[in-house]
Amino acid sequence: MSDAAEGKVTFDRHLVLDQLGGWRGMVDATLPTIAFVVANSLAGLTAGIWTALGAAVLVFGLRVARRQSVQQGVSGLFAVAVAVVIAWRTGEARDFFTLGLIRNAGIGVVLLGSILVRRPLVGVVAEFLAPSHLGGMASHSLPSLRGLRAGRKTPAPAAETPAPSAAAREPDAVADRHWREDPRLLKAYSWLTVLWAAVFLLRAGLTWFYYQRDDVEMLGAVSVALGLPVTAVQLLITLWVVSRLHRHRTDTAT
Repeated sequence: MSDAAEGKVTFDRHLVLDQLGGWRGMVDATLPTIAFVVANSLAGLTAGIWTALGAAVLVFGLRVARRQSVQQGVSGLFAVAVAVVIAWRTGEARDFFTLGLIRNAGIGVVLLGSILVRRPLVGVVAEFLAPSHLGGMASHSLPSLRGLRAGRKTPAPAAETPAPSAAAREPDAVADRHWREDPRLLKAYSWLTVLWAAVFLLRAGLTWFYYQRDDVEMLGAVSVALGLPVTAVQLLITLWVVSRLHRHRTDTAT
């Protein structure tokens, strides 16, 4: 009996990809922080709190209007709400960044820990989203930055060729050898995990440095500068390396 017949829910990695916010989602995530820092510097903590909340609600509304993932909007709104509650309870504007400090430090430690147990998290995520033995990214090319300019719309897919549903999609072929048994893949994924861990720990370290000095403007600058721009570079590097790993594994299999 099939999973559908038994009423089970199949977790499809292609559906996960549809939930990613993309570049616009990362930009939206920085708006409440910028709003808080600017309003706090001009009119004090109370103004900063309400402005950050207003920006978070606005971002959430825009995501709903654009029919994007509500889950990301809710999580972003929740994170801002927790941050402003902490700042309001302590009366310190710098505490708006406490949640981010703890999150970055925690993720960095977990990423490094995953390497010690020979399960680098970048590899776990990459192999879930795009298994290397299928070679789907072997000829992967990164999108042109020109296509990311504001106002350019992506052409809608043809009505006669709708995307296949999860139930109709053919199951992926089983790998002859697990990716962790391939020394090249394990080493590459480990170094990619080190890269991501280093960035998270760098964010945490700089945030702690300026937190101790009660420099709210620099806390905001670190949050924004090490957010979208650095994440974009990390993603480009990760995609490039993963595409080469796919090519390596498919060439080895033939």
